[in-house]
Formats: sequence, C-alpha cells, structure tokens
Amino acid sequence: MKRDAGSLVVFLCILLLVAQAGAQMDKINIPAGTPEDRDLQAISTEQDASKKLAMYADFVQKYSSNPAAVAYGNAQLSQAYQATGDLAKALDYGDKALVAQPRNLDTLVSQASTAQQAKNNQKLIDYAAQGGEVCHSLGKQPKPDGMTDDDWKRQIEENKSSTKNSCDFLESAGFNVIASETDPKSRMAHIEKYSTAFPDSKFQDQVSNYAMYTLGPGQLNDQARLIAYGEKTLAANPNSLPALLLMAGSYVDDPKPGSVAKAVTYSQKAIAAAKAEEPDADKSRKLSAGMAHSILGYALIKQDKTAASIPELRAAAGLLKGLDDKQYSIALYRLGFAYAKLSRVNEARDVLTEAVKISGPVQGMSQDLLAKVNAARAKGK
Repeated sequence: MKRDAGSLVVFLCILLLVAQAGAQMDKINIPAGTPEDRDLQAISTEQDASKKLAMYADFVQKYSSNPAAVAYGNAQLSQAYQATGDLAKALDYGDKALVAQPRNLDTLVSQASTAQQAKNNQKLIDYAAQGGEVCHSLGKQPKPDGMTDDDWKRQIEENKSSTKNSCDFLESAGFNVIASETDPKSRMAHIEKYSTAFPDSKFQDQVSNYAMYTLGPGQLNDQARLIAYGEKTLAANPNSLPALLLMAGSYVDDPKPGSVAKAVTYSQKAIAAAKAEEPDADKSRKLSAGMAHSILGYALIKQDKTAASIPELRAAAGLLKGLDDKQYSIALYRLGFAYAKLSRVNEARDVLTEAVKISGPVQGMSQDLLAKVNAARAKGK
C-alpha cells in the first residue's frame, strides 16, 4: 500500500473486473491525473517526516468525500506512526482507514500486525474476524450480468490467489489469540467470533477443543452453551471428531430423559468418523476412537446393557493404552465396573489392579472398587 519511495509513483489500481463484479473486498483506486493523485505525488517528494504527516492529514480533510483517498491517507498515517513506535496512534488512524474501506484486506493485515505488536488481543481478534469474513465471502456473490462464466471463475481464482497470504495470516493470528487467552469468558467470546469468520478454518479441530474445555467443568461449566456450540459445529462439519466427542461426553452425564441415547448416537458417529482400524489412522484418530468407545460403553452401562458395554470398553482400553493415561484409566475403571456388575470378579480384579497404578481422576475410585471386588472374591472362595 506504500506509495512514496523517493521517486514520483503513479498509483494506479483500476480493477475493472472487480468493479463489474460488485467487489467483495475494498481496493484503493486513485486514478492517475486526478487532483488526489497530483497531491499525493507532491506529498511523496516531501523529505521532512513531520511535514509529510501534516500533508497527509490535510489530504484526508481535503478529500473527505472520497473513501479511497480517506482510506489511503489514514493508512499512510498509520504506517508512519507504527514505524515510530506510537502504536496507539497507528491503530487509531488505521481504524479511520477501515471506516472508509472496512473490507480492505491490506489495511486489516496492517492493523492486525500493529495490534500484535501492541499486544492488544481484543483488537487483533476483531481485525482477524473482520478479515475472515472478507476472505470467506470471495466468490460467494452471484455472477454479474455481462460477464462470462469463464471470466467470472477466473476472477474468483485471481482474488483468492492474491489474498491467500493475507487470509492465512489473519486466520493464524486469530487462532493464536484464542490459544493464548487465559480468561475463559474472553476465550469463548474469541472462539465464537472466530468460528463465524473462519467456518472452514484449518484450526477447526483445535478451536473446537478449546471450546469444549472452556465451556466444560472447571471453566465456564455451561452445558447449554456447550451443546449449542457442538450442534453449530456439526451443522458445518458433520464429521468433526472434537464436536462429536463433545456432544457424546456432554449427553452421557446429562440426567434429562433421552440424553444417554443421544450419547450413544454421537459416540457411534465418532467411532465411524475416526476410522481407527484403517492403516493410515494416526494417533489423533485412534485417541478419538478410544474415547468414543469409552463413552459408548459407559452409556450402555447406564442403559442397563452392561454385557454389550464390555466389547466397547475393551476396545477403548486397547486404543488408549500408551496414548493417554487419563483416558486409559477411565476406560479401565468403566470396564472394571462393568465386569464387577456382571459378577465377573476375576476379570474386574485384573483390570482394576492396572487402573490403580495410574494417577488421575479415577485412581481413588478404582482403589475403592478394587477393594470391593477383592472382598467379593474372598467371600466367593
């Protein structure tokens, strides 16, 4: 976006096809030979930095009815103040540029970079989300009258190609805000804003995990919001493993009628989506499948289908061993409980003896249940 580099530069950005297409993103267009162009050439020759700033301020005032001129002048002021380290003024002038052209990706990227430098995460997520909406809208508008299908397709591809780096930067910057946020309420607000702006984000699974953690016990503990988020995610991506596990885990402990049946359905969908039995299944898919089998087994126990739960919990333990000690111990406890409920005390003892060796949330419960199983075995002798 920089215009002055010591020589007279004619800033030509006349994008006829974009204009015909009802442009989905703002571009600064100051045709050569216009009064605005002549004034900008004069500014570019000024060597005194303070005078140049004053000239840009006058330029913005003089051409206040021209959005492109206002956007360009304020963007130049923003860049100048960023270079001097006055980040507050840089953000202020950049915001003025965005008022004139709210869908200008160059300005949004510049503002996001300044916000990063200023460690202003709230503004950074705002710029990332605003940019994400622009990126996601590329090619969404109907083909303009008078343009051939080939020309329209070519224009869309050119727009996507020219904005890829900007969109990737904003997508990554927004995710980093979520990952670094320590306050649960703020994190969830960031997640909701980000998910709307980047519905197909490459970080979708990680964002879903953050949402599940943030809305779950120990953080916001908002069951209704957790389920609403999961449903929204699955509407966009029915095979999202984090969302399927989120829904299964939420419903399995929900006391409302019908919730356990929903847990069964979602866990079965997660098992099918993970495809852990395939040769190319990675650690993440196997872990997801193991957790889904564990939830399914737990749900079947709650439905008094304990015998049917055994194969699911054994599958869970087999997948989780060596991948996640916490989830492995939970699967072992549930399997031990199922064996004990069916009076298969020897098998229960073997499983629980392994479970009590693992530190975690169910170690104490495993010890208590193992004591009961051992007592039952003693009586049976």
